Amino acid sequence: MTALIELDDITKTFAGIHALSGVNFTLHAGEVHALCGENGAGKSTLIRVLGGEMRPDGGTIRIDGEAVRLSGPMDAIYRGVSIIHQEMALAPDLTVAENIFLGELPARIGWSELNRRAGELIDRLGFDISPRALVADLSVAHQQVVEIAKALSRKARVIVFDEPTAVLSIGDANRLLEIIRGLRSDGVGIVYISHRLDEIFAISDRVSVLKDGRNAGEVKAEDANVETLIRMMVGRPLSQLFGDKPETDIGKEILRVENLTLPNGVAGISFSLRRGEIVGLGGLVGSGRTEVARAIFGADAISSGTMTLGGAAYRPRSPTQAVKNGVNLVPEDRKGQGIVLDMGINKNMTMANINAVARMGFFQPRKERGVVGALIKSLQIKLGAPSDPVSSLSGGNQQKVVLAKWFHSGGDVVILDEPTRGVDVGAKTEIYSLIHKMAAAGKAVLVISSEHAELFGLCDRVLVMGEGRLRGELGPDEFTEERLLTLSIGGGDRQGREAMA
Repeated sequence: MTALIELDDITKTFAGIHALSGVNFTLHAGEVHALCGENGAGKSTLIRVLGGEMRPDGGTIRIDGEAVRLSGPMDAIYRGVSIIHQEMALAPDLTVAENIFLGELPARIGWSELNRRAGELIDRLGFDISPRALVADLSVAHQQVVEIAKALSRKARVIVFDEPTAVLSIGDANRLLEIIRGLRSDGVGIVYISHRLDEIFAISDRVSVLKDGRNAGEVKAEDANVETLIRMMVGRPLSQLFGDKPETDIGKEILRVENLTLPNGVAGISFSLRRGEIVGLGGLVGSGRTEVARAIFGADAISSGTMTLGGAAYRPRSPTQAVKNGVNLVPEDRKGQGIVLDMGINKNMTMANINAVARMGFFQPRKERGVVGALIKSLQIKLGAPSDPVSSLSGGNQQKVVLAKWFHSGGDVVILDEPTRGVDVGAKTEIYSLIHKMAAAGKAVLVISSEHAELFGLCDRVLVMGEGRLRGELGPDEFTEERLLTLSIGGGDRQGREAMA
């Protein structure tokens, strides 16, 4: 059977560095072929070659067995190849129908026909979205649906999904996977890129791994496991992913939360954190985990309950007050809330504690260079120059800049909300090492994560939330996915157990 897509011996070089070196990749109609690898492995470069955004320096692109030279993205689209990037290419001030058919329909087609055709495409995907709605008013999940409908309007036979679930809830992500299964049944060829290995196994027929711009291997999804893929990606087994936790003495209680109740339905939350301790906060998305973190950080209002910090009453009215009291938050939305993308790496690192790089109120460039240089070295941040914008960094290195900011701030409590979301396996290992360093330095660390393996691999104990309530606590000898899920949905004989340390 002729492959729908064949990328044969593809090479691409930037400034003498091989981003791709002899890469091969095939895709058949009605197949989901996953593409995995660390950040910088060459995945994005390869799909930009396939999408006509870049011309390869060597190698051959074949579509339906015919060798082609793509002149640009529109040429690729004309040949049936559509790329749905992680950063969606939608016009927020236009309607759903206008976005789906932007530049595709002749002017003589009226609005009613435009909306009808858009509605048919959305219905085919199983969603109820008005073609007349503004894209700006849609959820991220529904914007994804519009992107897919746009690809279908162009009669795409190949659709590339680049980290499509990175910012979706578990429910929305599952619905997206169902859409992809439907597209596969219709004979569409799917290239699926994700750092979430559970999705790779749930959706894929084959998996190809890139490492350092080269093919590291290809396996059938049914014949592989997480251990296999991680070893192919980073060259070491899963057991080494979390590293060796340093010997850390658990110290005195630093933060206590009692009967915390919020206006959004979160109620009766009680727990404590101690110095040198890493505590997990698990549960399903929407259980109230992030809301608890934001309340502790002073970002959201508190209806009732008390908090103490170092034995003194603590109730911040704003994040600024929280930071002054030594409480820091690495937010779930790294790009929107954790960093300023257009600002220099150095400025992002020091903005939470400007006084440390100033003297008598005056900024001291020499002090800043010293502080920033030490942070870059300690956190092993890969960058061009410290003054470069944060947007120039990979996702994993952007997350390290957020962590560097709070290393520099000198606080006692660090809350990490989904600290490794959207970063590759190698960067995860480095971030886990940094979290261990925080605890070893005497900070109390609270980790919120939807990845159960991450909670079990990092934490001394795990608190479990469900429907706005703290439903229980798991110790290391109880770390199983079954126990965590049972608590999160309200089952088990430990429901309502108080989580005081």
